[in-house]
Amino acid sequence: MKTGFLCCQKTADKEVLRDVNGIMRPGLNAILGPTGSGKSSLLDILAARKDPHGLYGDILINGAPQPANFKCTSGYVVQDDVVMGTLTVRENLKFSAALRLPKSVKEQEKNERVNQIIKELGLSKVADSKVGTQFTRGVSGGERKRTNIGMELITDPAILFLDEPTTGLDASTANAVLLLLKRMAKQGKTIIFSIHQPRYSIFRLFDNLTLLAAGRVLYHGPAQHAIDYFQSIGYECEPYNNPADFFLDIINGDSTAVTVSKTDETNTESTEERTEYDKTLAEKLAEKYSNSAYYQETKAALENISFGNKKKTKAAFRQITYANSFLHQLKWVSKRTFKNLVGNPQASIAQLCVTAFLGLVVGAIFFGLKEDSAGLQNRVGAMFFLTTNQCFSSISAIELFVVEKKIFIHEYISGYYRTSAYFISKLMADLIPMRTIPSIIFTCIIYFMLGLKPTVEAFFTMMFTLMMVSYTATSMALAIAAGQSVVAVANLLMTITFVFMIIFSGLLVNLTSIMSWLSWLKYFSIPRYGMTALQINELTGLNFCSSSNKTNLISNDNYRQIRQRWCTGDEYLKNQGIDASSWGLWQNHLALACTTVIFLIIAYLKLHFMKKFS
Repeated sequence: MKTGFLCCQKTADKEVLRDVNGIMRPGLNAILGPTGSGKSSLLDILAARKDPHGLYGDILINGAPQPANFKCTSGYVVQDDVVMGTLTVRENLKFSAALRLPKSVKEQEKNERVNQIIKELGLSKVADSKVGTQFTRGVSGGERKRTNIGMELITDPAILFLDEPTTGLDASTANAVLLLLKRMAKQGKTIIFSIHQPRYSIFRLFDNLTLLAAGRVLYHGPAQHAIDYFQSIGYECEPYNNPADFFLDIINGDSTAVTVSKTDETNTESTEERTEYDKTLAEKLAEKYSNSAYYQETKAALENISFGNKKKTKAAFRQITYANSFLHQLKWVSKRTFKNLVGNPQASIAQLCVTAFLGLVVGAIFFGLKEDSAGLQNRVGAMFFLTTNQCFSSISAIELFVVEKKIFIHEYISGYYRTSAYFISKLMADLIPMRTIPSIIFTCIIYFMLGLKPTVEAFFTMMFTLMMVSYTATSMALAIAAGQSVVAVANLLMTITFVFMIIFSGLLVNLTSIMSWLSWLKYFSIPRYGMTALQINELTGLNFCSSSNKTNLISNDNYRQIRQRWCTGDEYLKNQGIDASSWGLWQNHLALACTTVIFLIIAYLKLHFMKKFS
């Protein structure tokens, strides 16, 4: 399959690529150049993974316009590994097969395809080994890279893109990866990849070479003819010098590594001009290439390709197509998410253990609450702690989307699943084990140790309230973290927000005494709704000035003062401006539910409209 292209990219301040023309034929097509030359930008443009704003030109596949869903039908191996480390090599490949192959392909055929790729990539020995994470040891770097390639080979794409496939690999492993790509290229695949500085054993495998500098093409043609071309314009490669190093030395103007041919003095440059790399040198080399036979040959071949209207057209956003239904996607993404949770249980187990420990500590501190003035104070203090803890424990949800951001973006663009399927699966995997179970543990430990109102209704109301507070705080964490790239930033925003919310929770300040122009802030306080519901549930009907404890109150000279303020839970609630009716209780739950829905919608929209193109 031939890939022809004519493109460039401009921004308001910088021109990244200009006058880039070429043809990528079946085989190994390398894009070589120094850092900042535009290699990755060109690769992303060809793969339809670049924001089309500022682009113009045409990209043709076998002479026809590039399909709208090209990025879903081609393969793209990103520079950073995007496989789930807690799964095995086989499980990762089966996940790709389940979502990228249509449902019409039977399960047995998908498994055969997975086994075939494992065999082709030489992964049979580690097929059932976990890929590995930063905390657990897994397969080697080369095996991980081959697993990434295997994820893209599931659909048997005719064109495969790779961004810096040798980055992070030792020389031997990098050579093995390129030999694998060479074998694939001999099967008729068009393999296009960017690479920085390959050694000679890798360079000699290239079929076609595109040399870039400062966004300009300095050479495009057969890789083995590149040395002859540069010799023809006055640059001679020293014996035993690596051609890739030789080309980069020319671009960088390194006079110590470049021998200038004396037979063509018109092409020589002063030492001063070649000792410092700048755009002028790249422009000169690009101009020489544009006058070469290689450029004229490429230009003639492009002109012979019939592609209808030859006017430069403005690129449009590309379409993403899916091979399977929403429910099928939700099933497999949820399955992988729960496997990931089981395979990496440290966080969930740690949270459950911390919850149990805190429950015992709080139960010991507030153990056996009595119906007196101290009992009222301790009840309110315990409820404040419970709601505050539920809020701050939800900060762990920040990592839910941030840690897997690169994986999500790559899989979404490649057409694995819809944003909604991914979003719902992550919610189910987080809310059930990480938010619901700790709330149940907290309630079961604290409720009986504190000796709270001994009714079944009050017990389950407290449990439900703690769950709702946790759900709402978690949804806010997701709304803040969605689209973020740095966990620390989202963590800081969450902490600051919760601190302000706690001020308006109803304990640190009497909400009825706040000035009217500030009092509206209380409606945005998640702890206030939870604490209010807990107080109504527990304090309604309690009497803190019964005859049995009057003596103690009088002995402390506080009875008259407390009697004037409140003696029952209802009086205390009234003083706090709290409606102690049944509706007063459930309106707080309704407020938490509405807030949860609003935050989840915000989180989903941020995830859906997040910039997914470079």
